[in-house]
Amino acid sequence: TKLIHGGLRYLEHFEFSLVRHALAERRVLTDIAPHLVRPLRFMVPIWKGARVGKLQMRAGLMLYDVLSGFDQPVERHKSFSASKLLERHPYLRSAGLKGGLSYGDCQEDDARMTLAVVAAAQAAGVVVANRMAVQTLRHDENGFSGANLVDQLSNERFVLAAQAVVVAAGPWSNAIVGRKAPRVKLVKGVHLVMPAIPSSIKGSSDAFLFTAPQDGRVYFVIPWYGRTLLGTTESEVGDPSQAVVTDAEVRYLLDAARDALPKLDWTESDIVGRFAGVRTLQAEDEDSLSAVTREFTILQPEPRVILPIGGKYTTARCDAVDIVSTVMRALKHERAPSKTHERPLPGAPSAEHYEQWIAQACAQLVQAGIARDGVEQIANRHGTRIERLIALLEENPQWARRIVDDLAFIEAEIVLAVREEMALSLDDVLRRRMPLTLLATLDDVALQRIEALIGKNLP
Repeated sequence: TKLIHGGLRYLEHFEFSLVRHALAERRVLTDIAPHLVRPLRFMVPIWKGARVGKLQMRAGLMLYDVLSGFDQPVERHKSFSASKLLERHPYLRSAGLKGGLSYGDCQEDDARMTLAVVAAAQAAGVVVANRMAVQTLRHDENGFSGANLVDQLSNERFVLAAQAVVVAAGPWSNAIVGRKAPRVKLVKGVHLVMPAIPSSIKGSSDAFLFTAPQDGRVYFVIPWYGRTLLGTTESEVGDPSQAVVTDAEVRYLLDAARDALPKLDWTESDIVGRFAGVRTLQAEDEDSLSAVTREFTILQPEPRVILPIGGKYTTARCDAVDIVSTVMRALKHERAPSKTHERPLPGAPSAEHYEQWIAQACAQLVQAGIARDGVEQIANRHGTRIERLIALLEENPQWARRIVDDLAFIEAEIVLAVREEMALSLDDVLRRRMPLTLLATLDDVALQRIEALIGKNLP
């Protein structure tokens, strides 16, 4: 759901340590990547007969504030009467509305965050290889010894010797580990991308936390890049290839949204995009998928084969610290304490001076020829690396053109992705560097123009 959050719904399952841990990491990530992790205000309307009443929800949000500690990047919770809530959000269902609450969490661009982490690894001396597939792990008389790899561009096959391996391949991990792989749960989540809530409405930049009338599950409605994310569902699958959006899941989400937001009257014809993902969780025998713990754990199905399970994006940095510690122990090496909680990610401006930086960055991008209404999004996507975009616009001012008229993505970002971010194909550029295939349907003329731009800038 593109969130960096404590996980309010985990409080229902008494996972207080998980929530506290995640909220502490929310603070860390806004320090080391303030351009990529931005505050977001959530509204929680409460209707008569709700599974969680206003008093219970307020108690939960008070606990959420307490667990978050001091010096957080978001406001603490607030309470709203029904009239105030409808004044701010007139498209909410008014019948039975008792009022509501608001609280703060954070939003991210997960693809850009991944790129920043990869860039940080590379700057620290890691060899980063794109389009390189692991076929199988190798073993000798001493156990694990490396992996059989294939270069997916040249089809060259070779052996990589290694003392240890971290199989961080999510739902594909067990296929790599083979017969010694542990039992895990594969849980699919689905999101729909809907039109933006009209910007003429005062509270259109707010997100929502709702409970679905069908089964009482929590789902979100969140503004994202000029569109709205609606999700998520949860269902167990047997294989990552089953990460597809079904008609039943579409109906479930649209029915839930129409119940809470009847005046928006979203139908299937309004869907802009859809996506599904699979996460790997511990194999617990719980009746409800919501009750299965999201706690992170590290398994070693055999010596020096390290397999992370569970966790979530919010806690990925400190989970990685635990992984590195596990590797060092497996190799009987000493290790220095991690510094990643205080090291800004590549492109990060100073968190302390973020407001000053964003104002200056927006002015620079406007001066470089980019439309004013999109410069803040572009600045936050690239951080201090906007200097590279500006240099590209000096090379060719035409690259300031938008790829899609109503979205703040420009052609210079395509060139930058190919020249400096390892992008090699349309999918790389339009899904893994920018989320354009989720946000818009590109016609053949636009795709041909983008393909030509990619081709001209490939090494």
